[in-house]
Amino acid sequence: MNDLLMAADQGSPSLLILLDLSAAFDTVDHGILLNRLHTTVGLSGNILNWFKSYLTNRTEYVALGNAKSHTHTVTCGVPQGSVLGPSLFTIYISPLGQIIRKHNISFHCYADDTQLYVKMNSTLTLTSSALQACLEEIEAWMAENSLQFNSNKTEAILIGTPHQIKTSSTKSILVSGHNILLSSPVINLGVKIDSTLTFDHHIRHLSKVSFFHLKNIAKLRPSLTQSNAEKLIHAFISSRLDYCNAVLVGIPGRSLEKLQHIQNCAARVLTRRRKFDHITPVLQSLHWLPIRSRIQYKLCLLTYQCVHGTAPAYLSEPFSRKPLHDSSVPISHTAFISQGPG
Repeated sequence: MNDLLMAADQGSPSLLILLDLSAAFDTVDHGILLNRLHTTVGLSGNILNWFKSYLTNRTEYVALGNAKSHTHTVTCGVPQGSVLGPSLFTIYISPLGQIIRKHNISFHCYADDTQLYVKMNSTLTLTSSALQACLEEIEAWMAENSLQFNSNKTEAILIGTPHQIKTSSTKSILVSGHNILLSSPVINLGVKIDSTLTFDHHIRHLSKVSFFHLKNIAKLRPSLTQSNAEKLIHAFISSRLDYCNAVLVGIPGRSLEKLQHIQNCAARVLTRRRKFDHITPVLQSLHWLPIRSRIQYKLCLLTYQCVHGTAPAYLSEPFSRKPLHDSSVPISHTAFISQGPG
């Protein structure tokens, strides 16, 4: 997100492409994965044999009531829902990084979610050529490694200031012979991202889902203990308010008020307070930080991790140490970066 904001502040929008893989975890070739564990990770001997035992000779069947289908041997894929599953898949697709870097395109991978982003400059033809060459090589690599690249579900979005989006001539990209129109918003790891990073669509969706669950919890509240009701609210409401909330730093106060309204209603349901009771003492009694403070707290945690070297490299790399007497501060060129998330 920081890269997108910085590019827009420097006068260029960025093109973000969210690649879609069909049944990615189910098509992993065991032989290729074991070879990658040996050559890339350096595993051998009993440890490598343990992984081989973990992956191979698995069976599956479908049960419905007392009926059960024939048992079939699972010949490919990594176990979904397991702790090792996402890590093994990440190792499996690790060569993708070399392919993408070769074309000077930025990227992030999280399990089977792969996203490419490139800063659009005046030489749009050069940018488009590099992007197209990269996508073609990615598709070829996936075919060789038993992965199916789904161009029909791949999405793309142009991100920048309102003026940059309005004046851009880029309206679509070509992926595997399919012309993909730029869209807004797109869903990236559960967060709805719009072209100008207002997160209005995400907040509206969050409000709709949260109040749906809160309404159901309110119906059950008379039969629930305080402890059980709080568990439900944390599971269905607080978890959604806190998920990826660091990207909401800097959004307008009116947007934060919508999220705060969700938390206030949740606190009233939990404590059985009336609609017009003052909410601040209620939040304090529950030891709940208000929404703005929760966002700032999350950002402070990430900053602490970056400074102390416990954060991923892509987060900590932008940080640099300066002498105490150095009073220089970065200056933004547009209002976009000061209003955006971090």
